[in-house]
Amino acid sequence: MFSYVFFSTKHLGAGQFYLMTIKDGHGLEFDGGNTYRLNVPANAPVRQYWSATVYDRRTHALIRDMPRSSRSSQDPDLKKNRDGSSDIYFGPKAPDGKEANWIPTNPNGKFEVLFRLYGPEKALFDKEWRLPDIELASAGQAKKAA
Repeated sequence: MFSYVFFSTKHLGAGQFYLMTIKDGHGLEFDGGNTYRLNVPANAPVRQYWSATVYDRRTHALIRDMPRSSRSSQDPDLKKNRDGSSDIYFGPKAPDGKEANWIPTNPNGKFEVLFRLYGPEKALFDKEWRLPDIELASAGQAKKAA
């Protein structure tokens, strides 16, 4: 359920293509107290790299006081699944064993995700490769207490 799209002039293998979303696959706004998962399919159609970055929903700026704001296909410690896909996690705490693929969120706020593809290739524009919705992986403590 990516809500916004931005791209530079369509020159295959050059420029960038951005997808932004503020809601999960069920249409609910991202809550920083929950943990979400994005499965980035294998063989992303990019000549350069892809990245996922989290922003504060209120300010549209990077979330303050976080150890990092993004993960990318260039991160040397990024873990891949057997099929070549990568699971990226967004939440206040890394799921056990998933620290390398985790982007922290503020448990007391909402957030948005910007997915960038640098040097997009034909398979993206032909929709042969699709980025799935970000899904809720687990509800946070604040939601469990409610």
